[in-house]
Amino acid sequence: MRLSSLSQVPEALRPGYDPQAHGVGIVHLGLGAFHKAHQAALTDLALAAEGGDWRILGVSLRSPKASDELHPQNGLYTLIAKGAEGTKARVIGAIADAICSAGNPEPALGAMSAPGTKIVSLTVTEKAYGLDRATQGCDPSHPAVAADLASPAAPQGVLGLLTEALRRRRDAGLTPFTVLCCDNLPDNGVLLRGAVVDFARRIDPALSEWIAAEVAFPSTMVDRITPAATPATLAEAAELTGCEDQAAIATETFVQWVIEDNFPQGRPAWEKAGAIFTGNVTAFEMMKLRMLNGTHSMLAYAGFHAGCPYVRDVMAARPLAKLVRRHLGAAAATLPVIPGIDTAAYAEALAIRFENPEIAHQTFQIAMDGSEKMPQRVFSAVADARARGVDCRAFTFATAAWLRHLSGATHDCAPYALRDPRAAELQAMAKGREADEIVGALRHAAFVPPALAADEGFWAEVAGLLAEMLFEPMRDVIAREAAF
Repeated sequence: MRLSSLSQVPEALRPGYDPQAHGVGIVHLGLGAFHKAHQAALTDLALAAEGGDWRILGVSLRSPKASDELHPQNGLYTLIAKGAEGTKARVIGAIADAICSAGNPEPALGAMSAPGTKIVSLTVTEKAYGLDRATQGCDPSHPAVAADLASPAAPQGVLGLLTEALRRRRDAGLTPFTVLCCDNLPDNGVLLRGAVVDFARRIDPALSEWIAAEVAFPSTMVDRITPAATPATLAEAAELTGCEDQAAIATETFVQWVIEDNFPQGRPAWEKAGAIFTGNVTAFEMMKLRMLNGTHSMLAYAGFHAGCPYVRDVMAARPLAKLVRRHLGAAAATLPVIPGIDTAAYAEALAIRFENPEIAHQTFQIAMDGSEKMPQRVFSAVADARARGVDCRAFTFATAAWLRHLSGATHDCAPYALRDPRAAELQAMAKGREADEIVGALRHAAFVPPALAADEGFWAEVAGLLAEMLFEPMRDVIAREAAF
């Protein structure tokens, strides 16, 4: 029987509150595995602790898959947390319903414009926004941005949806919702604010001024390793609950959420679920981006081409695990001091999390969208490393491994697809070319910081490593590098 009511599941797995007694106060854009394991799960705990009308309407922007999974289940799903201490499961009741906005944005816009909506949160991945990091505005050449600028009343993209919903609220005399970006972007609230204000300015300058003056965009840092669900995930959920659950998700037991406390219309009691509210999200964000995400990118490119399908396999390969710890240490050395945070302890905790045998996190999945991820995960660390006298070898190795992935070379692996929003551009730079040619083209790409593009020593080292990776098995390159 398909999960659709809490009465179907064991009482021990049910939420500690009656979901039907709480209204919707949050619309979430980007209804995927991470949202279900992170924001929705912590909102569920906050509702159990203090209640409030803070349930979530989940919106899938492209595929109806997520809404098709959750809508028939009345938003209910099983969250399975796995760690060294064992497996814990519970059914989450925080999501009230799920819809898909592709092809028809009106249901989503109606929910975002509803008086009861106080927060619109997002996990849509870096590439979906259409940000221009150089100008701190929107990128009018981004397909979704261009389409929504041409047809702002019927938006499909993130910036268009936010702007049109805010316009409707302003025109109706409603207070604006708070926009809560939960994607892996540095200063994500600041970046998203700049993009929305710029987008609005291009269609309605008065609206842009109103957004700039009235709408809060707090920054956040989010952390919970969450792979895509597998048939084994669904089978385990069925065994635990006694129900078919097509929306079940497995994740690690660790979870962290650091939030700038700027919610003029109120918020759930997320602190009761373990969230940290601070005025210094940027430092936490940088630590996570460079240490967890940067190391993830390195191990994904190196691991995938070394025959390691999962992160746990990377950590079981001793030479590669050594490079993981090297990258963690190098990234930590580029960071400012965060009071109360021991980066060495954080690095060790990350290594242990990567080793988790219960989490099947694919290296090929992590390897996607590198042109969106490498700038803030790896490239941004180099200038600080140079200033502090930190050896950049870990960062040149990570960059070379990424370029090897762009090359499409199959001397040590089966053919694979390059999954990146700039795939055509990157393949033109890298496919079938020598190491020096690839480096010469890539270093001047628009997403590479100018100071890094001019760093001759960095790129010379990248070229040397890449030359090895293009013709030798990655396992051999890794073994030699681990002894470096």
